[in-house]
Amino acid sequence: MSESIPITIGAMARDIPDAGELIGTSKVCHTWYKIYGDLNSGKRPLVVLHGGPGASSPVVSTFSTLTVQHSIPVIIYDQLGCGRSSHFRYKAGDAKFINEQLLLDELKDLLIYLKIYDNYDLIGNSWGGMFAARHAARQPGGLKRLSIMSGPASMELWAQAQMELLRTLPQDIQDTINTAEREGTTDSQEYTEATDTYYSFFFCRVDPTPQPLQLSLANIVTDPTVYHTMNGPNEIDVNGPLRSWSMIDEAKNISVPTLLINGVFDQCTDACMQPYFDLIPNVVGWERFANSSHMAHLEEPEKFFKVVGEFFNVE
Repeated sequence: MSESIPITIGAMARDIPDAGELIGTSKVCHTWYKIYGDLNSGKRPLVVLHGGPGASSPVVSTFSTLTVQHSIPVIIYDQLGCGRSSHFRYKAGDAKFINEQLLLDELKDLLIYLKIYDNYDLIGNSWGGMFAARHAARQPGGLKRLSIMSGPASMELWAQAQMELLRTLPQDIQDTINTAEREGTTDSQEYTEATDTYYSFFFCRVDPTPQPLQLSLANIVTDPTVYHTMNGPNEIDVNGPLRSWSMIDEAKNISVPTLLINGVFDQCTDACMQPYFDLIPNVVGWERFANSSHMAHLEEPEKFFKVVGEFFNVE
């Protein structure tokens, strides 16, 4: 699909304080990015944020569909600690360094580096949706339109949703997950198999798992530093700093037209999205995909890109 459109690959270099292996030292870090289409085409570019935190960008590579269909320039990138960007294995567990602010600063610098800070759109999936909401609430002047896709308004709501969804699964799956989390054996094969069952219901219902998603999830396996430091062992047991994450107090500060997206079978349930609908002043729609869970762009791509394309393909 992307062969007929121009593609630009690059890396932004930045000197980041405290990023060095020795305490208090800086390091030149790189953020890998990929652009589908032409940033000088006159069409407003769309920045797409991947999930995790700690996954990588292949999972959102299919957003190039919008470039093919609407000539919208699409930018994807690997957040710091992910994929082809700089990694920080020596910072594992250091939440003072690996945190949301580090990634917010990275996004702002990338927008400036690509010379689109004054005019761009933004969409994020899962953690990317949470992150996009936070960025938008800081009211950056150049953001024109926003879509929050399967990103909860708070991790308290997320945790409640996971427990409710878990209770819909067979009792043996519930028992395996609950026992492992209670006894601290979340590295067991039994626990992995049980959570895989959970994911097959509420994370991505396509079997086999689409390759773009496989590639992104492989980053967490290869280098779990960001995911484990910020989140915890998995989507159900969030015991890192993100457990207290919330947009409830800031959602009202999002001023741009906003499209909400989740799936009927999503681990990001309607209850997780409802505060955005209630609090963001300019929500222009809330699309619930009937045959999707957490990855509607991979589970119902034709309908998904029609809806999202219509939202972003405006002057």
